Amino acid sequence: MVSSNTTAGYAAGRSDASVPRYSTGIAKVVNSALYRHTLGAAVESRIGRIILLAGVPLIWLIMLHVGPIYQMLKISLMSHYPVLPGVESRFTLDNYAIFFRESLYFTPLIKSFIFATAATAVTLVVVYPVAYYVAKVVKPEGRSKALLLLLVPFWAGELIRTFSVIMLLANRGAVNVLLREIGLIDRPIPMLYTSFSLGFGLVYLICLYMLLPLYSAIEKIPGQYLDAAADLGAGPFTRFRRIILPLSKDGIVSGCSLVFLTCIGVFATPMLLGGPNTVLFPETISGFFHGASDKWPVGAAFALIMLVTALITAGIFMRLVGGKKRSAF
Repeated sequence: MVSSNTTAGYAAGRSDASVPRYSTGIAKVVNSALYRHTLGAAVESRIGRIILLAGVPLIWLIMLHVGPIYQMLKISLMSHYPVLPGVESRFTLDNYAIFFRESLYFTPLIKSFIFATAATAVTLVVVYPVAYYVAKVVKPEGRSKALLLLLVPFWAGELIRTFSVIMLLANRGAVNVLLREIGLIDRPIPMLYTSFSLGFGLVYLICLYMLLPLYSAIEKIPGQYLDAAADLGAGPFTRFRRIILPLSKDGIVSGCSLVFLTCIGVFATPMLLGGPNTVLFPETISGFFHGASDKWPVGAAFALIMLVTALITAGIFMRLVGGKKRSAF
C-alpha cells in the first residue's frame, strides 16, 4: 500500500512539473510585482484583454487618421491660419464658399475624378487576367513565388518608380529607342508630360492595390464549379460570365475602391508625369499651402471637399456593385 506521504509528494511533484520554468529574464519580468499589478492584472480579465488588444489600433487610428482630419476641419473653419499676433481668427464658411463661387476650381476636381475612374477601369482590365493566372493556372506550390515576383518592383518607393516611368517614356527612353531601332518611327513620339504618361504612371503605381484583392477572391473560387460547368457544356466565356466574375465580385469592389481612392488623392505623380493640361485637384490644393500663409484655411476646405466627394463616390459604387449578393448560377 502506498503511503499518504508518498502520494502527496507525487502530486506535489506533478504540480511543480506542470508549472513552466524559464531560464531567461522573462521569468523575472513575469514574477515581478510591477508586472503582476499592471499588465498581469489586466490580462486576467476579459475587459482588460479587449482594452489591450484594441488599444494600440485605436490609438493609431485616432492619432494618425482621425486626428489630422479633425485638425484640417478645424483649420478650414478659421478665417486666418496660422494665427499671427494681433490678428483675430473667427469662425467662417467662406473657405468652402470659394469653391462653389469660383467655377475655375471645378475643372481640376472633375479631371481628378475622370483620371481616377479611367485609371481604375484600366487597372481592373489589365490586372484581372494576371490575378486569374496566378490564382488558377499557376500550381499551388508556385503561387507564392509568382506573387513574390510581382511584388518585388513595389518594394521601391513611389518616386523611384515614377522616375522609371520617365526613363521609359522619354524621347530617348526605352520605348522610343525600341521603336526607332525596329524602323517604326523616324523621330521620337512625345509621350511624356501628357495624359497618356500620367495614366500609364498611375496604372503602374497602383496596380498592386488591385492585384491582391482580386487574387484573394479568385483563389477562393472552388475548381469543382468550373469543372462542373465545363462538363455541362459551358464554354470559357460562359464560365467566366456565370461563375468566375460573380464569385470574384468582392475582390473587384475592394480593388476598385482602393485604386480609386488612391488615385483621387495622388500628388507626386501628376507633378512629375503630367503636363500643363493635366493639372489635378491635389496640385490645386497644394498651391494654397505653398503660397501665402493665410490661404491654409482655403486649402484645408478644398481638401475636405475632395475627401468627402471621393468617399461618397466610392460608397455609392460599393453599394451599387457589391451591395447585393447573387448566386453564381
